[in-house]
Amino acid sequence: MKSEPDMSYDTIRFEIAGGIARLTLNRPDRLNSFNVAMHGEVRAALQKVREDQSARVLVITGAGRGFCAGQDLNDRAVAPGGAAVDLGESIERYYKPLILALADLPLPVIAAVNGVAAGAGANIALACDLVIAARSASFVQAFCKLGLVPDSGGTWNLPRLVGPARAMGLAMLGEKLPAEQAAQWGMIWRCVEDAELVATVDALASHLATAPTRGLARTKQAIRSASGRTLEEQLDVERDFQRELGNSADYAEGVAAFTQKRAPRFSGR
Repeated sequence: MKSEPDMSYDTIRFEIAGGIARLTLNRPDRLNSFNVAMHGEVRAALQKVREDQSARVLVITGAGRGFCAGQDLNDRAVAPGGAAVDLGESIERYYKPLILALADLPLPVIAAVNGVAAGAGANIALACDLVIAARSASFVQAFCKLGLVPDSGGTWNLPRLVGPARAMGLAMLGEKLPAEQAAQWGMIWRCVEDAELVATVDALASHLATAPTRGLARTKQAIRSASGRTLEEQLDVERDFQRELGNSADYAEGVAAFTQKRAPRFSGR
């Protein structure tokens, strides 16, 4: 049963079915670049994912031949009357809430990168928990070509994923990084053949839709926040999360399934 019909939106496709939420950026003629309307629709979809208790994993991908080319410069490059746009205000109003919403969702988020992911589009993908990319896909930190700094979490995520030297090269040169090399560098989870992308992502999403969602949400939270703590502080976080999760229905089910030598039936609670 689908909780949201695709026809509800103009710039995205969105549905929740079988525990899997699917959000497809749907401006293929603009390589799925963001305009104000898309920001609003993506924000609404992410709120529905958070509110719908049947959703246990989110898949984000792009329609057509690209994942996302970042900001549509034809939409916000110039303000009414010809005045320059306040790019900082654009970040504060649109991209910062988007990246924080992805990080804060209490379930796994998969980016299925089906083509070029450039600028903010690359960093939106990297803000997801698991990134699966087609072999023909690529990642481009295109900001330097416009005299800008990587945004949408780029300066935070890149050095943590690939190290400061590679992050600096990607950010300062804006070279295209093929998906296979991104996987070799540890920037993404997997690179697969183009023809296998949909099946690979579907299998992963189906697995996560039956996994112990609450435990995965706490795992996501613990890993994402770890860099701001000392080892001792992180051990305290692990202790507190284990105490909480040890009282969950999924932990009880996992132990029962292990002792009974059967597959667990997790409820996500």
